[in-house]
Amino acid sequence: MMKQFLSPALLLLIFFLLCSTTSGQSSGPAAAPSAPTTTSGQSSPPALAPSSVPLVPSGPSGSVEITAVLKKARKFSTFIGLLKSTQMDAEINTRLKKSNQGITVFAPTDNAFSDLQTGTLNTFTDQQKTELARFHIIPSFISMSQFETVSNPLHTAVDGDTVGFPLNVVGNGTQVNMTTGVVNTTVDSTVYSDGQLAVYEIPQVLLSQGILRPQAPAPAPLPPKPKKATPLSTQAPSTPTTVSVHSSGATGLPRYAPTVVSIGVAVLAALPLCL
Repeated sequence: MMKQFLSPALLLLIFFLLCSTTSGQSSGPAAAPSAPTTTSGQSSPPALAPSSVPLVPSGPSGSVEITAVLKKARKFSTFIGLLKSTQMDAEINTRLKKSNQGITVFAPTDNAFSDLQTGTLNTFTDQQKTELARFHIIPSFISMSQFETVSNPLHTAVDGDTVGFPLNVVGNGTQVNMTTGVVNTTVDSTVYSDGQLAVYEIPQVLLSQGILRPQAPAPAPLPPKPKKATPLSTQAPSTPTTVSVHSSGATGLPRYAPTVVSIGVAVLAALPLCL
């Protein structure tokens, strides 16, 4: 009878143990691994994805042309013509492609050229026009903020001549003042700037003493070379001259000497007969 009682109890105990083991194994999904912690005990933020913003090219772009920039602004037609007539547009574009120093251009508006005395550009020689175009160009890139710290006078593209072509620029954060000794003006706005080319609008044409100084006159023509003296051996023989009797009483004996002698002989021969 004792065996009959224990058998069901033993079966219930075994069943209970099996159920508790199964429920422990299926209590839920495994917990996610904990995030790494810093020394302060706080979890570090997840790493950021790489930025998709393209990097700025370090070399010269070579895709920007000065005349295209000026044409887009639609108020620099006269300055464009000056650059083209002096071939400075091609020189600027070449420098942008081959140099990392960049270019800064001060571009006078069409109104600035209209304010000049009538016919000023037409009276300029080709050399003066070239100097005028170069005086508006700095062979390096200068941003608006850099005008506060630049060394004056600036070295323009006029072969670095700062005596006849002085250009002093002073920036105070909100305004850039310019002076050449002949013209005082300001930078009105930034037309274009990309770190390689900077174009600034100015309301006056930059003139200097070097541009306006009187040009040297053309050299006088050389005097004609003297003709070489003709040698005596090649001269024509001179014709013999005769001595003539003038009313003043001068005589020429060589011509009448034979006649005088003949008359004298005849007189001497007749004297004995007369005696």
